Amino acid sequence: MEERLIEMETRYMHQEQVITDLSEMVYRQELAIERLERDVRQLKEQLSIALPSLTRSPEDEEPPPHY
Repeated sequence: MEERLIEMETRYMHQEQVITDLSEMVYRQELAIERLERDVRQLKEQLSIALPSLTRSPEDEEPPPHY
């Protein structure tokens, strides 16, 4: 009985450590995702300023001067 209790406590401690490790990993990934989303927004803004014709839809394009 005591051996089973020790085994259960050991498993519990291991599971607690795994949960803590996974929680930390999820937190770091969330930070990375937020940073990447911010970077993508900035790149889109820079692209729309540098090359507006690439970011506009065809409906928004002005017709060529010969039309």
